[in-house]
Amino acid sequence: MVVLETGKALGGGRGARQERLLLLPPVSRSANNPPYLPPEAEDGNIEYKLKLVNPSQYRFEHLVTQMKWRLQEGRGEAVYQIGVEDNGLLVGLSEEEMRASLKTLRRMAEKVGADITVLREREVDYDSDVPRKITEVLVRKVPDNQQFLDLRVAVLGNVDSGKSTLLGVLTQGELDNGRGRARLNLFRHLHEIQSGRTSSISFEILGFNSKGEVVNYSDSRTAEEICESSSKMITFIDLAGHHKYLKTTIFGLTSYCPDFAMLVVSANTGIAGTTREHLGLAMALKVPFFIVISKVDLCSKATVERTVKQLERILKQPGCNKLPLLVNSDDDAVTAAQQFAQSPNITPIFTLSSVSGENLDLLKVFLNILPPLTNSKEQEELMQQLTEFQVDEIYTVPEVGTVVGGTLSSGICREGENLVVGPTDDGKFLRLKVCSIQRNRSACRVLRAGQAATLALGPFDRSLLRKGMVMVSPEMNPTICSVFEAEIVLLFHATTFRKGFQVTVHVGNVRQTAIVEKIHGKDKLRTGEKAVVRFRFIKHPEYLKIGAKLLFREGVTKGIGHVTDLQAITTKENGLEESLGPGQLSF
Repeated sequence: MVVLETGKALGGGRGARQERLLLLPPVSRSANNPPYLPPEAEDGNIEYKLKLVNPSQYRFEHLVTQMKWRLQEGRGEAVYQIGVEDNGLLVGLSEEEMRASLKTLRRMAEKVGADITVLREREVDYDSDVPRKITEVLVRKVPDNQQFLDLRVAVLGNVDSGKSTLLGVLTQGELDNGRGRARLNLFRHLHEIQSGRTSSISFEILGFNSKGEVVNYSDSRTAEEICESSSKMITFIDLAGHHKYLKTTIFGLTSYCPDFAMLVVSANTGIAGTTREHLGLAMALKVPFFIVISKVDLCSKATVERTVKQLERILKQPGCNKLPLLVNSDDDAVTAAQQFAQSPNITPIFTLSSVSGENLDLLKVFLNILPPLTNSKEQEELMQQLTEFQVDEIYTVPEVGTVVGGTLSSGICREGENLVVGPTDDGKFLRLKVCSIQRNRSACRVLRAGQAATLALGPFDRSLLRKGMVMVSPEMNPTICSVFEAEIVLLFHATTFRKGFQVTVHVGNVRQTAIVEKIHGKDKLRTGEKAVVRFRFIKHPEYLKIGAKLLFREGVTKGIGHVTDLQAITTKENGLEESLGPGQLSF
């Protein structure tokens, strides 16, 4: 028994109808058993339903409650497989039964304030003369109270691979002219426009409404209108490709906590420059990544195929151990999105052009269906903790005052809340008040754990702030340290790594030079060796947590690891109360 799919969702166009075996989700078969999916899980946002034909009122209410649970698990998104039994058996439904089931599903969605979109239909051979189908349906809540689903995607890749141009095309809704017109709106500095190279971190938004349609800046929409119309938001973090700006790229990956990374590779140059380095960074920080091969309009088919093979070879190497999945059709894009979030080994590969628009829709389908990495339970647990906001950017805005940008790593932050910020150069924490909050360029009253935003601090003195600080609840009694220990792996060093060596350490939003004070159990380290190392920050103390991922570099020297121990400076020493003099208060 095999699962077949019709050719309407496939690329290639050879004949009116094509049939082939489904690659994913994994469908198990044996000689005597019909095909089936993995059994339905109690948790998660995927629900199997054999049929939903004319349910009684009591049954309908039960189904609605079940849908609410699945939507909550998927943070506003759920996937229904119609024609599948709870044990994963692919039974399928006749045309009439499927129509009635989808009608019931639509009624259920209306009851909970959601919309449904049919992702794909598949024919199933189940010992029946009548053609039987299973249908996969995306259920998405209509946004309310600004609680749209927000995913952050870091954009990596070598210089001149077309990262900013691709983002310009996705977010502006207009194709590029082949000379970089699409990227002009993304640049923040004049020298970036002149050179065409990104040197700073910029953010771009792409929305999807509850029906799965793209919402971007086309039709002269403002950022506020995009937020209002979208039930899912993709925030792209555009990072620098040039080696000269590597520290900016690492800061973007460590401090902005991206859910996914998009590695852009130019079809005509292949894997060149910083591509391998960026790939290594994403893997070291355990950020799931997918690959986009751009500029396919400039190359012959053979050149594109050579670049794809080159990437597949690298991804299959023992160091990467990934399973590449080339996306050629809508069906592949749906499959890739679902499997990508479930299995860290799957790496989808897209081949597209920002000039001709070839295969651009496949990337949009993928981003539309891509589920969040955390479920609602993990989100709730984070929200129960005390407030902690990482300061990544600092601005002065006329008539508003000092504004900080960053990510709320735990708790809830409200307008008017009193927090403490630090540590300062002498290890103190200062009180301040959050005057207003903006999320994705539109006003917001409440910020929840995992969300990125900018907070206005009114007349608070900007010179007292720096990147790498944290704003925390006064009850937290934050621990800070100058000396810490970490278990590290030395990825590369030209000679030997010894006591007294200075490196730039990246831990979350913290970026500072540290000196190696001691290597436990060894005198020196060589490439590939592991050890527990004691570091000391050379400038000022920082707020760190045990278990935090660490990345350090100095020239060609690179290493990764995690924090294992802190020599904490207590609150009495860092003087929270003493720092709150009348000149340092901002209410």
